[in-house]
Amino acid sequence: MLECLPNLSKPSSDEKDAWIVRLLDELKALRGAVKNLQDRVTSLEAENENLRAENQQLREENKELRGKLAKNSQNSSKPPSSDGLKKPKPKSLRKPSGKKPGGQQGHSAARLEMVEQPDHTIVHSVDACQQCGHSLESVAAVDCRRRQVVDIPPMQLEVTEHRAETKCCPGCGCRSEAMFPESVKTSVQYGVRIKALLVYLNQYQLLPYDRTCQLVEDLFSRTISQGTLYNWNLTCYRNLASTEEQIRQAILASEVVHFDETGIRQQGKLHWLHAASTSRLTFYGLHARRGAEAMIDLGILPHYTGHAVHDHWKSYFTFSCDHSLCNAHHLRELTYLVEQDQQAWAASMIDLLLEAKEISEATPENCLAEDAPELASIRLRYDALIAKGLEQNLLPLVQEESKKKKRGRPKQSKAKNMLDRLRDFKPQVLAFLTHPLIPFDNNQGERDIRMAKLKQKISGCFRGPQGGDIFARIRGYVSTLRKNDHSILAGLQSTFRQPPKLPAGIIAAE
Repeated sequence: MLECLPNLSKPSSDEKDAWIVRLLDELKALRGAVKNLQDRVTSLEAENENLRAENQQLREENKELRGKLAKNSQNSSKPPSSDGLKKPKPKSLRKPSGKKPGGQQGHSAARLEMVEQPDHTIVHSVDACQQCGHSLESVAAVDCRRRQVVDIPPMQLEVTEHRAETKCCPGCGCRSEAMFPESVKTSVQYGVRIKALLVYLNQYQLLPYDRTCQLVEDLFSRTISQGTLYNWNLTCYRNLASTEEQIRQAILASEVVHFDETGIRQQGKLHWLHAASTSRLTFYGLHARRGAEAMIDLGILPHYTGHAVHDHWKSYFTFSCDHSLCNAHHLRELTYLVEQDQQAWAASMIDLLLEAKEISEATPENCLAEDAPELASIRLRYDALIAKGLEQNLLPLVQEESKKKKRGRPKQSKAKNMLDRLRDFKPQVLAFLTHPLIPFDNNQGERDIRMAKLKQKISGCFRGPQGGDIFARIRGYVSTLRKNDHSILAGLQSTFRQPPKLPAGIIAAE
């Protein structure tokens, strides 16, 4: 700046003033430039921070979306029907048994056997000698070989006519008429066997109304309307009310009961089919709600005092009975954490749970004593894996000041949620180790609920206001008969002769 002065050695006072003014202006301009640079840097830092936050949010959303796309029936609770065309490769957690496929030595064989008294006999005679041609028509047979063909008789309906006689008394001349059986009410009607068969096909084998009626026409050349079939179902449903209550009371008296629920549509609205079952009993109830309100209305869990096995749906924990969690669900969710989040502790937890299952099944009592060293070892390893997982997935206690605070608790990862569940519900997860009747999983409940999804897949939904209730009650009764190896058709026939009863021994056995 000094170069601009004409004479540095002897500047005049005016030149000094001009030089000072010019210097102050340049200093002011320099300060403005610095201020602008500072504002620009601050703006860029804020923009950069916003981009970082946006990038982090996009990363989390991307991870969440990738996680949803990666879910299938092998690593989550999604049903196999949701896998679409890209079926995942089977990943069974069972270890190879080393046995060859097929029936094992000592198993009870089931094959077609000859009967001693066939319904029909056809004799095939030999008329001439196969060597010399001599006639054998009058020669008695010395032996015969037997072969039997098992088939159904010609398909036709059998008509039984009831005749009520009228007689005149020779003493007083009074005309007396016999009474028809109570079940024979009209001039022409269908019998209980065909009613039971069609109810069985429609409600248990899940044939839709239209196809069930078409089957009758194809097999017997008779026309039955869908309304008639619905009335038979409704009669069966009403007559089974007391039987359903018997099943409910027997389930309440059971030591271990499996619970599950699934969505199903009635009249275009989502309802929930709730199941409570044992190895010998099945109860179904349809309700508009899924949670505690439905469970209270169905009348089992509020009064149950045994062990409830379920899949950790929070509504179950509102009831004071003992609880046991399904470890099949845990294995699937842990598999997801191994595949998608590379959680090493999850792989070790899978191995530990499967090992615990093998140990409990290998004991004669199907469980371990409280003082068993194997039980203590499993619990210690369980706790160590939870601690290892929490160390890997612990959320930061202090949020960055630049981040915008949100109401409520911060969202946790799937791994952290799983760890919290396994930590907080350790006794319920490992209950199968110390109780002989509590299973490792809730497969019993899932098997009993699975056919309802097939019903919805075939028929879409229940169109009438009582369709779901009819299905639930009849299905529960038939399932109970099936579990106890009783004739289903004989049981359904009894529902048309009031009052239907469960076969002797089913309730007492529980």
